[in-house]
Amino acid sequence: MFRNQYDNDVTVWSPQGRIHQIEYAMEAVKQGAATVGLKSKSHAVLVALKRAPSELSSYQKKILPIDNHIGISIAGLTADARLISKFIRTECLNSQYVYNKPLPVARLVSAIGNRAQINTQRYGRRPYGVGLLVAGYDETGPHIYQTCPSANHFDCKAMAIGSRSQSARTYLERNLDSFLDSDLDELVRHGLRALRDTLPQDSEITTKNCSIAIVGKDTVFNELDEENIKKFLATIDTKSRSRAPPPDKPMEEEQREATPGDVPAQPEEPATEPMDQD
Repeated sequence: MFRNQYDNDVTVWSPQGRIHQIEYAMEAVKQGAATVGLKSKSHAVLVALKRAPSELSSYQKKILPIDNHIGISIAGLTADARLISKFIRTECLNSQYVYNKPLPVARLVSAIGNRAQINTQRYGRRPYGVGLLVAGYDETGPHIYQTCPSANHFDCKAMAIGSRSQSARTYLERNLDSFLDSDLDELVRHGLRALRDTLPQDSEITTKNCSIAIVGKDTVFNELDEENIKKFLATIDTKSRSRAPPPDKPMEEEQREATPGDVPAQPEEPATEPMDQD
């Protein structure tokens, strides 16, 4: 990361057409614990890795229920995620009150993008430092959406975000063709295997550091308890992973090489502990 006179506020463009504050917010998502979302023809599944700030505290919640047919998992600043979840719960309640029907998932994700876009354009605000995976089921079937601090959102067949998520995306791409025809149990196992690839070689998924949530046809959004998670962990293969997940590099996805017109980089200030980041 570098600092220059073009990254002091979200309303300032650089000569190369970049808004550095948005790119820094995207980096906050990559610092959060990994989460994976995938879907079949009948269900959508979220699998998330939980972190504990210290040995004295409990693991932070990574999956948040929104409505009977929608839930989200987060990577980034937990406080920003709480604010967004409050907004989208209100949107779901308004839909039930006015139209007496659940809010379509695509419309909800569009509302999240519209709200996030305001913070990328107005002076004195900052982009949300959190990325979401939205899992839902409506009249058109199951959905997995990804939202970004840049206010972009994408309809995905499967997706992973957060720290070391590139290894999970590699697994998802390799097995993508098998997801649509998988039953619910196999879909959850695929999610756990993808999430496991984001861990260092000497770490393993346990019932304490893992969350699983499902939603689908005739299935309301619900998060599995430790007993059910333990059953799934016992059924995934224990063979060694194909390769150790590489550590994330700055601007892993959105990194662009500096062009000759860029302002010379200034020395970075010493890094500080990320606050309330999950």
